[in-house]
Amino acid sequence: MSSVNFIDYVKFCSRSGKGGAGSAHFRREKFVPKGGPDGGDGGRGGHIILKGNKQLWTLLHLKYKKHVIASNGKPGEGGRKSGLDGKDVVLEVPLGTIAKNAETNEILFEITEEGQEVILTPGGKGGLGNDHFKSPTNQTPRYAQPGEPGIEEWIILELKVLADVGLVGFPNAGKSTLLSVISAARPEIADYPFTTIVPNLGVVSYRDYRSFVVADIPGLIEGAAEGKGLGHRFLRHIERNAILLFMVAADSANIKKDFSILMEELKKYNPQLLDKKRILAVTKSDLLDDELISEMAGELPEGIQAVFISSVTGQGIEALKDVLWHAIDK
Repeated sequence: MSSVNFIDYVKFCSRSGKGGAGSAHFRREKFVPKGGPDGGDGGRGGHIILKGNKQLWTLLHLKYKKHVIASNGKPGEGGRKSGLDGKDVVLEVPLGTIAKNAETNEILFEITEEGQEVILTPGGKGGLGNDHFKSPTNQTPRYAQPGEPGIEEWIILELKVLADVGLVGFPNAGKSTLLSVISAARPEIADYPFTTIVPNLGVVSYRDYRSFVVADIPGLIEGAAEGKGLGHRFLRHIERNAILLFMVAADSANIKKDFSILMEELKKYNPQLLDKKRILAVTKSDLLDDELISEMAGELPEGIQAVFISSVTGQGIEALKDVLWHAIDK
């Protein structure tokens, strides 16, 4: 998934349809000079609807839609004929899409399931025809309701990637390399910071035809919670992962300190992220011998399960998959 095609934020004007006016019609037929009111109701204005589609991974198809407009309802007619409803506009979005009001920043709802449909901007109700207003004391009402106006509002859609495991680490911690080894995903890999600037998803095959999804997300730096680097873009996607796999390179000057920095950034952005199951992978362990691994194991952060791995040699990869699967399965 290239950075050009991955769009996780769009803003557009959403305008629903106006409701059709009710009819103030009277029945007029031969030999029925005073048939009474028979005006039909106006049709409902078209809704703007969001629909979940698990085949979509990006909001690219909505990037250039600055105005989304539904059609108006038709007016009612005589003979108690209701007007046609305005045509709804259905926008398909990836699972994990959040709809927000652009002016208040209020979260309206989230699309999390395939085929889930939620009305984003409701159309105006159609007006009632004069048939509804007849009474013993007013048998010839000459009025009907106008249709309700549609709603015009600015909407923000944000995509938060849905995955079982999210890779958390500094740039160049080996996240993309690991994803390329354990799945069929082919993210861009290079030895400079921020090679990954958009999330990459990979499906990891496990024993007995089981599988789980791993998300390689842009690297985190100190100050990310304040928006430094790709901070907010990273942290938005990490919220929807069930397990967080922290990755720190074996050649780090202080693994415990690096882990603490990563934890602090998550806490600043959203303290609830600390409630997620955490696992630590010490990458590039092919640089270490058994004696060094034993020595470093005693210096790792307390209370977190750690696995020494090397994506280059395959060291510890199967053990890591076992640990991840057991965490997901719980």
